[in-house]
Amino acid sequence: MAIGDTHMPMIDVYATAGTFPERHRLATDLARTLMAIEDVPDIPMFRQNTAAVVHELGDGDLANVNGEGGYVRVQVLTNAGALDRDKQLAVIRQFTDLVAAAAGDPSLSERTWVLLTEAVEGGWGLWGHAHTNAELVQAARAQIGQLASPQGADHDREPKG
Repeated sequence: MAIGDTHMPMIDVYATAGTFPERHRLATDLARTLMAIEDVPDIPMFRQNTAAVVHELGDGDLANVNGEGGYVRVQVLTNAGALDRDKQLAVIRQFTDLVAAAAGDPSLSERTWVLLTEAVEGGWGLWGHAHTNAELVQAARAQIGQLASPQGADHDREPKG
């Protein structure tokens, strides 16, 4: 597991209303897939803070130059340097496949845009604090230690950091 590459991304999916019959399932599938690609520890800190939002747009709110709107835009926000080249390729391929499957439209894989966006060091926050990568690694290690201890039963609380 890559605790040194600790990050908790946010995923935003934009599509015309009705594209996805099961938006909640798509959101959880995307978040779960990203955790697997990142190979982060399966601890509450990551499970509760790796999330996706599916935004439904009105008809005509999304269009290319020709006015065609049958597209999906997926934006993944991570901290800088979180995804190496192999992980970038995996995220884009697997997210594209998940989107097309969730829509029940294999051709949507040709019209799905996946953007990987990196926040600068300390440029995003969690628990009311703008974290550095080192602080997140420290918080993850602390939670892993808490979970391993006999008192680890209270494992769903936020790490201090």
